[in-house]
Amino acid sequence: MITLLAIIGGFVILTVGAEALVRGASAIALKLGITPLVIGLTIVAFGTSAPELAVSVKSALAGNSGIALGNVIGSNIANIGLILALTALIRPIKVQSQMVKRDIPIMIIASLVFWGLLLDGELSLWDGLLLLSALTAYLVFSYISAKNTPEELDIDTRPQHPALSAGLIILGITMLIGGGVLFVDGAVDLAKAFGVSEVVIGLTIVAIGTSMPELVTSVVAALKGQSDIAIGNVVGSNLFNILGILGITAVVQPVSSGGLQNFDFIVMLVLAAVLLPFAWTGLRIGRREGLVLLIVYLGYISFLVANATV
Repeated sequence: MITLLAIIGGFVILTVGAEALVRGASAIALKLGITPLVIGLTIVAFGTSAPELAVSVKSALAGNSGIALGNVIGSNIANIGLILALTALIRPIKVQSQMVKRDIPIMIIASLVFWGLLLDGELSLWDGLLLLSALTAYLVFSYISAKNTPEELDIDTRPQHPALSAGLIILGITMLIGGGVLFVDGAVDLAKAFGVSEVVIGLTIVAIGTSMPELVTSVVAALKGQSDIAIGNVVGSNLFNILGILGITAVVQPVSSGGLQNFDFIVMLVLAAVLLPFAWTGLRIGRREGLVLLIVYLGYISFLVANATV
């Protein structure tokens, strides 16, 4: 009963937190003259990736590398195959040309680099520093590009005091972290009760749980007509997961790749690569593309569950 309450309570907190984060981030974008896409790729993406950071660092310090790495890989798979898919099914997503020319290709390259760094079986301190340096360079480049090439902001947000906007962002991120951890703890307890293995828990239950902020935030943004924040949140979160979450985790405590299969990396890379032509065609991700992504994700989860071992 307590486990079920934790899952339900976590989801409710996530929903309220996502609403606050989207409202605050949209207002900040309007105030600073920064495009919603960049806000989605940075502030919103970092906020919704906070649960992944907490879970990965905690798992690495506890010696549970399978959960730490499985969480990030599974979250990146869920972000595209589940979150973006469901968002597109609810409301087709408009995509800016910048996304297909720069941000999605960078996400694909980051995924390949991540796989390459793990070929020796470990993400070391130096690997972590390299990933964090790449994240810093990306954020600086995104900000400079946004200021040099301003675009018309299409945000349905009433002007509000910057302090209120910042307060909403902080409140939203705090609730996303708290709700995410509560949801994950409840889901993990439920999975362990059924005898599910650590790696599978990391790739599925924990990954989906820590991706709930992305799901709720993207759906809320899409329903508000802020598709830039919706897709920017997903792509930005995937970049933060690889460059930021794994970077920080490896610096705090190097992690090994034991228990993970090449199949998991391949699915992550395939979904990232497929997203590029899907977004390029008509600069939109429609319900048909969303359905394809969801079918691939459900097939992957079914494979994991069918081959799960304790």
